[in-house]
Amino acid sequence: MSGDDIGAQVGAPEIRKREPAFNLPGSLVFMLGLLTLIHLVRTYILSPYTDEFVLLRFAFVPARYTVPLADQDLGWLWSPITYSLLHGGWEHLIFNGFWMVAFGAPVVRRIGPFRFFLFWCLSAVAAVAFHTALHWGTMILVVGASGVVSGLMGAAARFVFSPSGRVSRQFAHLNRRLTIREALANRSVLVFSGIWFLTNFLIGVGQLFGPVEGGAVAWEAHIGGFLFGFLFFPLFDVVTGEGGRRD
Repeated sequence: MSGDDIGAQVGAPEIRKREPAFNLPGSLVFMLGLLTLIHLVRTYILSPYTDEFVLLRFAFVPARYTVPLADQDLGWLWSPITYSLLHGGWEHLIFNGFWMVAFGAPVVRRIGPFRFFLFWCLSAVAAVAFHTALHWGTMILVVGASGVVSGLMGAAARFVFSPSGRVSRQFAHLNRRLTIREALANRSVLVFSGIWFLTNFLIGVGQLFGPVEGGAVAWEAHIGGFLFGFLFFPLFDVVTGEGGRRD
């Protein structure tokens, strides 16, 4: 008979610790608010002409890097980051926001706000760098935080899964970080990563053989972001949260 059974028999009150339904790190809430504010302004305040100006200056375009830098504005410098703050529509923003909450929260709790913002910038750059390598010189506008979200997923795969394979929303950041070898031998990590890569592969195949409504999905940027987060997360995981350990 377990201690819980004994307590119930003698009338001891049952005490259960429940995870809060909504308890996000402040820096993550800030980024979600910033993305929403930017999209609100673009959608309801800016004229179509002004919004087009914003996209041309701040969205990422691989073709920028085929033109001598002296012959263009500084968009080549900031667009590898600023594109992640723009979205193609509310569905795009909500979809990214949902997965950002799911996988960004444990990462932010683990590495803190400063490293989170640094991770955001570098994963955004890595995502479009991979995309550009496969689409060199194309006039494709890339927008959205999907590459960063994919980076957060890759980073989370290094530590969020407990030995049982479960994920605790509030305490996943305290797990030991897996080495790459351990992660590749972990069933939960393999299933999660396999489904993720298969989904993106199917998106890419679907775009090759069928029409795309509402703009193509930059699935190559997703892969670049995920690989960056998975491989380089230890650079940001210098000091873990309370109870966390480094490998």
